[in-house]
Amino acid sequence: MAKLYFHYSTMNAGKSTSLLQASHNYREGGMQTYLLTAQFDNRAGEARIASRIGIGEEADTFGPDDDMFVKIKARLAEGPIACIFIDEAQFLSKAQVWQLARAVDDLGTPIMCYGLRVDFRGELFPGSAALLAWADEMREVRTICHCGKKATMVVRKAPDGSVLRDGEQVQIGGHETYVSLCRRHWRQAVGDCSVD
Repeated sequence: MAKLYFHYSTMNAGKSTSLLQASHNYREGGMQTYLLTAQFDNRAGEARIASRIGIGEEADTFGPDDDMFVKIKARLAEGPIACIFIDEAQFLSKAQVWQLARAVDDLGTPIMCYGLRVDFRGELFPGSAALLAWADEMREVRTICHCGKKATMVVRKAPDGSVLRDGEQVQIGGHETYVSLCRRHWRQAVGDCSVD
């Protein structure tokens, strides 16, 4: 039975690497996959999913106005797909996550979403909130803080290295912009005065 999966983490945990490996495993077994990523995140190039360790693959893209059910139904009309993989799933809208759930239920194709859980302010992304509510299965992709504890939060750095506390929720960047931390060190970094 097809399911909607949400693989979530902080920055630099290897989500894209896991996605690409899983897709490769399907293809190695002779099955087709369909890869999607956010249209405006072109750090790896236009319509491409890539990992910091150097692997990458071409992908279709989704924008804020795309109907994901219609997009997936159109792709399935071209031929069978064993699994759909979505990178940068935090950028999906609530409506788009519901469209994915409908695609799983009505079209019978498993969908694996990979994305961030929270932003640099510690707040859920809309797509992540909807996936946490509606996904059939959720899996945490773990990374560690500099102290060795599990990182669950992320800070955004200014060009001068200072930690930002305010700003737009979405700013595309990698390790030069974001640092994954445990909650204690995130609180310390953002100036939560109750931290020793």
